[in-house]
Amino acid sequence: MKARCWLHFGLAAVALACCAADWLSFRGNETNGSAATGRLPATWGADADGREHNIAWKAALPARGVSGPIVVGGKVIVTCAGGFRQDRLHVLAFDVASGALVWHRQFWATGHTTCHPTSSVAAPTPASDGRRICAFFSSNDLFCLDLDGNLLWLRALTYDYPDAFNDVGMASSPLIAGETVIVQVENKGDSFAAGIDMGTGQTRWRLNRLREMNWASPAILRGDTPRQDLVLLQSSGGLTAHVPATGEQVWSYDQACSSIPSAAASGGRVFVPSNGLTALQVRPEGGPPELLWQEAGLGCEQASPVVHRGRIYALSRAGVLTCADAATGNKLWQLRIKGPCWATPVVAGDRLLLVNDQGHAQVIQLGDEQGKLIGEADFGEPVLGTPAVTADGVYVRGDAHLWKLAEGG
Repeated sequence: MKARCWLHFGLAAVALACCAADWLSFRGNETNGSAATGRLPATWGADADGREHNIAWKAALPARGVSGPIVVGGKVIVTCAGGFRQDRLHVLAFDVASGALVWHRQFWATGHTTCHPTSSVAAPTPASDGRRICAFFSSNDLFCLDLDGNLLWLRALTYDYPDAFNDVGMASSPLIAGETVIVQVENKGDSFAAGIDMGTGQTRWRLNRLREMNWASPAILRGDTPRQDLVLLQSSGGLTAHVPATGEQVWSYDQACSSIPSAAASGGRVFVPSNGLTALQVRPEGGPPELLWQEAGLGCEQASPVVHRGRIYALSRAGVLTCADAATGNKLWQLRIKGPCWATPVVAGDRLLLVNDQGHAQVIQLGDEQGKLIGEADFGEPVLGTPAVTADGVYVRGDAHLWKLAEGG
């Protein structure tokens, strides 16, 4: 019996290690844009001899989308929406090593598919718990598949909440915490957040939310153990922290927050796009968090803030990347970049990658003194989805293609 227990423990440890090496949701496993491992190449593309360097592969996509890719179990998962009314929904899996298409699932949208021309019904980034994939669309269709692409369940949320939509499209990405997938469906009609059981697809909890348009995504606030993790829900009415399994509200920050960039958390601190950028210190004993600092000059208009190794990076609408001390909010340096950027930057090691709306990528060497631009490249098509970073490469999704970048690729 003891040997069997150790075997189960060992298998669980291996599974957790594999998940940690993947990129499981919008802005990564910690929903803060930071990669635990990996290195961003400084340059890529064709050299003087016409040979491609640092591009491992490039794969064509069947339709548009502005969602980011995720990486799980040796596969890159991406969503698309096609057809005259964008009512044909696609979920695709590509092999991380070769870029070969592993499987392709298609569904019909059941909800509203109206959206702004620059956006797409495939706007929310999918999420995974390492065993299953949740693909969510602006039509409020939620699909749960296994890693082989088999459909486990689906929820057509518009059937339950027919007035849950807006005229420019929904974009909030799902978040998986334990056995619950959390979705924010916030608008001027049926506005709510819900926790859906990962095993059955049934609603565990539902919360009425402010009837205002909101595109911010749920974020994870890690506790000392997974059972103490909280999910952060942000809207123009403030920020609230909830128990993922029950929806119980634990605390709130009752100041207006942005409805586009999302909060990020790291090391017991929460960084909220509010009054510029606001840092909250979570109290170990529980209760409302402490206001740590506010900095108007760290405002994020579109891309969400990124937290990495005690630094916070904020990208302004004017195209200025600012690095600040996460503990104090003090600015360390600023750098003018070529924007605008809807995609949130990603950081791995001592480099930051940002890609603007037109697909122009910039790689920044990070440091305490001053960030330096060390590489630029063009993808040749619009890029609005946030990239994914793992130990073996960087995955970027554009309007028509998916790329894997890797040093030596």
